[in-house]
Amino acid sequence: MDLRKYGFMPNMMPENMQGIPARITAVHKERYALVCEYGEAYGRLKTKEYFAGSEEFPTTGDFVMINHYPGGDSQIIRTLPRRTFFSRRDPAPGRGEQAVASNFDYVFIIQSLNQDFNVRRLERYLTLAWQSGAVPVVVLTKADLVDEYGSFIRVVEGLAAGVSVHAVSSKTGAGLDGVAPYMAPGKTIVFLGSSGVGKSSLVNALAGEEVMAVNGIREDDGKGRHTTTHRQLIMLQNEAMIIDTPGMRELGMWDVSEGLGEAFSDVEQYLGKCRFSDCRHETEPGCAVKEAIANGVLSRKRWESYIGLKTEAKYSDDKTAFLRQKQQRNKNLAKFGRQKKFENMGKGRI
Repeated sequence: MDLRKYGFMPNMMPENMQGIPARITAVHKERYALVCEYGEAYGRLKTKEYFAGSEEFPTTGDFVMINHYPGGDSQIIRTLPRRTFFSRRDPAPGRGEQAVASNFDYVFIIQSLNQDFNVRRLERYLTLAWQSGAVPVVVLTKADLVDEYGSFIRVVEGLAAGVSVHAVSSKTGAGLDGVAPYMAPGKTIVFLGSSGVGKSSLVNALAGEEVMAVNGIREDDGKGRHTTTHRQLIMLQNEAMIIDTPGMRELGMWDVSEGLGEAFSDVEQYLGKCRFSDCRHETEPGCAVKEAIANGVLSRKRWESYIGLKTEAKYSDDKTAFLRQKQQRNKNLAKFGRQKKFENMGKGRI
């Protein structure tokens, strides 16, 4: 098998490296599905390299070096550097960051034009997509369910400057020509969206065949169940690849400093323009953010979304430090409240 069809380039492999290259196509607890020059295989981690902490644990989409054993599981000996990746806080205590998908070219941020359409969720997904290092593309599915979707596109374009937006219908085929160019040979696309948005139907429509199972959605709230039960990379007939995972909608904020800057460039343009360099954008005079909100050029909801995601990222990065700072902030506010009360008492207002 030619691994270049899976996006591998010879310059990815360090010189004098032991083993042969492979790509991880699925993660099954301690066992990994992979492809290499000998075809499909399975592998397990070499204990010395990985559990001593010197190597990044592989995830779906990773390129790795392996010792290939035809009669059994191959041995994964090294994770090659990643071009792009999604990460979240590792559920295991003390483990920190965990990559959940890597080495993709585009992120399809998928929302359906029914009850699923959610501006706040879209802002989160855009932040994560920009942080990954790949190119985000917003795909609005189930366009056949609405009479007019232009207003939805305008809302998204207002939030995602410079990001391509496509309204499609997997049922009628409308709009699919617009996203087909992304599905080029050797390219990898991550599908990011909650259950019930039509990810599987979209994959099948773009592939021209049923490569993913499709589940119905509940009529009462438009939500669905996951059709993907584990992280997996799927090669389509045209040699484009997609990564779908049930965990994508649960990605929490980690280090998203770059992603926030891209997704909220309209907000961050006001930072650093306040009268005071240490402005907290709360009660300080000469605050550029407060002025922009008051003048209607910056939405208060947009600002609150930015602060919320930034706070969540800080919380994920250092829960203990965040709680300490929160407690100190509450103490300062309480102290300020007491001081104002005494001042008012002295002025005879109480």
